[in-house]
Amino acid sequence: MNDNKNNVSQERIQSLLDRQDILDCLTRYCRAVDRFDTELLRSVYHEDAIDDHGSFLGDRDSFIDWALGYHRQHQLSHHHMIFNHSVELDGDQAHSETYWLFFGENRSKPDTLAVGRYIDRFEKRAGRWAIAERVCVTESVNELGAPDLPAAFRAVQMGNAQSSRDREDISYQRPLRARRP
Repeated sequence: MNDNKNNVSQERIQSLLDRQDILDCLTRYCRAVDRFDTELLRSVYHEDAIDDHGSFLGDRDSFIDWALGYHRQHQLSHHHMIFNHSVELDGDQAHSETYWLFFGENRSKPDTLAVGRYIDRFEKRAGRWAIAERVCVTESVNELGAPDLPAAFRAVQMGNAQSSRDREDISYQRPLRARRP
């Protein structure tokens, strides 16, 4: 009886670890795209992965070139955010659905707010979960205007740290050094 209980516990622990690894992979995807971190973005896909983003369909490296090129050309800043997430584990394969929200501060106004879902098939190869196939489902694309804020307020509110779309961003600073009062 004790061995059976231990096996169930080990299976549950492994399931939790696998689910967390998959969610971590999705979070790395968002960070990698927003920071133009090519190597980090490459790490979320298996080498032979396919990505169908609607306006793009192709392999991992072609997707990375397309996605980062698109954001460089069209946005001053952008944020990929993920929310509801479900995953079905099946051995070394998993199927997930993750809701996303995208905000793009466009080079030409108005800004973009879009929502949709990532439908992914993950595979665990050599102990590493990564995307094998992705279909990005866009469900709504909207336009936003910038709020009318006084320049002094913007300077104070947005002046504590400069956002950078590369590895110079403060999020890469180790150890983090906040401003001092």
